[in-house]
Amino acid sequence: MLRFIARRLAIALGLLLVLSVVIYALLDIAMDPLEDLRTSPALNRDELIAIRVAQLNLDLPWYQRYWMWLTNFVRGDFGMAWRTGQSVNDMLGGAALTSIQLVFAATVIALILGVVVGLLSALRQYTTFDYAITFVSFVLYALPIFWVAVLLKQYLAIGVNDYLNNPTMNWVAVIAVSVIAALFWAGAIGVGIRRQALIFGCAFVITFGSLVYILLSGWLLNPQIGLVGMAIIGLAAAYAVTVIFSGINNKRALYSALTTAVAGVGIYIGLQWLFVYVPMNEVWLFGLLLVAIVVALVIGWAWGGPDRAVSMRGAVVVAVIMSVAVYVDRVLQGWPLYMNASAINRRPIATIGAETPGLGGDFWISQLDKWTHLLLPTIALVMISFAGYTRYQRGSMLEVMNQDYIRTARAKGLSERLVIVRHALRNALLPLASIVPVDFITMIGGAVITETIFNWAGMGRMFVTSLAGSEIDPVMVYIMITGALAMIANLVADFLYGILDPRIRVNA
Repeated sequence: MLRFIARRLAIALGLLLVLSVVIYALLDIAMDPLEDLRTSPALNRDELIAIRVAQLNLDLPWYQRYWMWLTNFVRGDFGMAWRTGQSVNDMLGGAALTSIQLVFAATVIALILGVVVGLLSALRQYTTFDYAITFVSFVLYALPIFWVAVLLKQYLAIGVNDYLNNPTMNWVAVIAVSVIAALFWAGAIGVGIRRQALIFGCAFVITFGSLVYILLSGWLLNPQIGLVGMAIIGLAAAYAVTVIFSGINNKRALYSALTTAVAGVGIYIGLQWLFVYVPMNEVWLFGLLLVAIVVALVIGWAWGGPDRAVSMRGAVVVAVIMSVAVYVDRVLQGWPLYMNASAINRRPIATIGAETPGLGGDFWISQLDKWTHLLLPTIALVMISFAGYTRYQRGSMLEVMNQDYIRTARAKGLSERLVIVRHALRNALLPLASIVPVDFITMIGGAVITETIFNWAGMGRMFVTSLAGSEIDPVMVYIMITGALAMIANLVADFLYGILDPRIRVNA
């Protein structure tokens, strides 16, 4: 293993070195830092040109300038954006953090939705549900990101902001959304006309009732999950996780998940005091998540059962779901204060930027502000990525379901849940294991259009701005970082292959 990692890292460093030489030479040919001065009508133009030549060492051959850049880069000095006089190290920190914030949530949401919907589409092959998902996926995949972003700004941001200032009940929209949701669930989990009709009716009633409650009770103006909501989420998560991972007949796994849910509700009550009297930050949140996972592992181990690992795994998943719900609930508690802030002016859905200037407030208000700024670009990226992940997962799942070992598993009498979750799904994830890491790195380095439209100062926008301004140092750092991340992504994909498929090992 160590030999394999060392070999891959050595190859990666060699490739990065060759890449840096080639790119620097090409940029030296393509860029002209003196272009604006050559056409300048200033009387001291020649003097200005001489000053810039000395500043950028343009009187030296490109390979000498490359060597100067490389020695500084190795020491951690990434150079200077000479037009603004800003250090590239300072630019990079903010740009990288902005891009990661933008891409991480979109990638996780798109991956979860894509895998689930693609799996359901494959299991319902050639049904109306499958055709509908295929149609929607192709439409989303073909949509230009700039067009989607503009529509989101107009109808989701401006429209929702106007609605929040004068909320009214639109019965046609409520019924339409309820029918669409009911059709989705009926097609996704319904088998047979009677069961589909039953699921359609239940899903319609639940969706319709939830929307009516949200719109008529004033929940939009003071949103929160609350104790009852936490209990419902915990019980639903415990039941769903048990059904998926172990089967409802595994009582110990079910009791483990239910105990974790009950413990989560109790901890939720205690955390309300902690959130008030203890200043929160990201470190505190991560620590609380680790505590929740440890508690879940202890609960799963205590319940045990024929397969203790299954109980522990289910308890951890429920604990993570409950932790996310607690975090969401606490952030939403700041909604009235956020809405009435002078910097927000009761228009919370942001259309540009990564944060609201001069907002103020505590940690939770800043988290809510990040949410409102992430909403539109995240939805735009999710819509495009979701379509691709859905098609990959559907095709991979269909291929796996026709393999001989799946037929053998069914012939041995295994339940359909075991066949799908334990045998088919794990192998069907292999194509995504090589696609997702590379997509994530590509989006960090290349979400240029999204960052430009929503005015996010991320990596992609830094690259385009620096390239247009003939600033070679920021461009070279961008190339080196994205190239290194791409190689790391391929290494991660290799390890994911080994985890998902035991037949694949490093020695092979």
